Amino acid sequence: MRALLACALSTLWALAPAPPADAADGLPDRIGINRVNLAWLSRADQERILKEIAASGITHVRLSLSRPVDKSIEALKIANRLGLKILLEIQLENRDYYPPETRPRTGFGHVWDVHRLSDLDLDRYREHLRAALRRIDGLGIRIDAVEPGNEINYSAYNGDLLVYQNPGRRTPRKVSDVADRSAFERGLDTYIGTVRVTREELRATVHSGDALLISAGLSDAGTAEADRRGMERLDPSVLISLLRGRGIDALIDGYGIHIYPGRKGEAALARYVTRLLDFCQPEGQGRPCWVTEWGIANTALSCPLDDGEREKAVRAVRRAFSKMMEEGRLEAAFYYDWDTQPVYSVWRCGVLSAAGVAATETIAGGGVARGSP
Repeated sequence: MRALLACALSTLWALAPAPPADAADGLPDRIGINRVNLAWLSRADQERILKEIAASGITHVRLSLSRPVDKSIEALKIANRLGLKILLEIQLENRDYYPPETRPRTGFGHVWDVHRLSDLDLDRYREHLRAALRRIDGLGIRIDAVEPGNEINYSAYNGDLLVYQNPGRRTPRKVSDVADRSAFERGLDTYIGTVRVTREELRATVHSGDALLISAGLSDAGTAEADRRGMERLDPSVLISLLRGRGIDALIDGYGIHIYPGRKGEAALARYVTRLLDFCQPEGQGRPCWVTEWGIANTALSCPLDDGEREKAVRAVRRAFSKMMEEGRLEAAFYYDWDTQPVYSVWRCGVLSAAGVAATETIAGGGVARGSP
C-alpha cells in the first residue's frame, strides 16, 4: 500500500503545474517599457498601443496618472485587463495639486513652464489622489508600484530650480549653489509629504495596498548639458542624500533613477551605469534602485530599420543592469520609449526593433526576437 501511495503521489506531483517563478525563485526582476501620457490619446489608440506591447511579450509598463485623469484611468484599465503589471508615475505638474492662484515658473521659451514643488498643496494632493485611487480600485485594477514625481533634481520638472533667461554661465554643482536654495529645500520637504500621503492612500486601497513605492526618477543630465541649456540641476546622488536626510528611506521601497548614457563603447557604458548607480544598495543596507527610464538613441528613421548598433549598446547596458540585479542593488529597468520619441522609440516600422527586444527580454542577452502581433 505504501508503494502504491508513493507511486500515486509521484504521478500527481509530475502532473501538477510548476510553481510560479516568484514562488520558486523569489520575485522576478521587473523589466518593462515606458508609454507615458496615454491620457492624451483616444481609447482606441490606447487599446491598440497596449495590445501591441502585450503581444510583444512585454510584461511590465510604466504609465502616467496625468490630466485628464479619467483618460489615464481608462489606459490603466486596459493594461490591467491585458495582464500588464503597472508602474504608475504620478505627474506632480497636475495643476489640481496647486492653489488656483499659483503660477508656474517660466522656462523663458527654452523649456516648458512648470510649477514650483514648494507650492504644491498637500491637502489638495491627498484629495485628488484619493479620488483617483478609489476609482482605480473600484475597477479592480492592481498597481504594482507607484512613482510620485519625475526628475525633481532638474529644472525641467522642478520649478524651484531655475531656467536662466540667457544660458551660458555655470550652473550649480552643489546645493549651496542653487539660486533659491530656501525654496528648493522647502520643495524637498513638500516632496517628502507627497510620498507620505501616497503611501497612506495606497494602503487604504483593496487591490494596491501592497504596491511598492518608488521615489521620483532622477535625471542623469550632466553639468555640460545644464551649462549649455542654462538649467539648474543636481547630481542624483546629491538629491538622494538630501532626501535621505529627510527620512525618505522609511517611506519608500526603492530610489528612482533615469539613465541616458549616449552612444559609448561597451566598457564605457558599464562604467557609466556603475558610477551613476553607486548609491543603490540591497535591502538591509539601504534602498535598491529602480531605473524607471533608460534609453539609447537611434537617429535612423527609415524603414526597414537598421538597429544593430543600438542593439549592441542596449545589450551592454543590460549586462551592467544584470550584474547589479544579481547583487540586489537594482530591481527594475523600464526602457524609454515605446513609440513617442522618434530617436528613442523601439516600436518601429510596425514591429519591435532589435534594440527593443534586447531592452525588454526577461533574460538579458537571450530570448527570441518578437515582432508585430
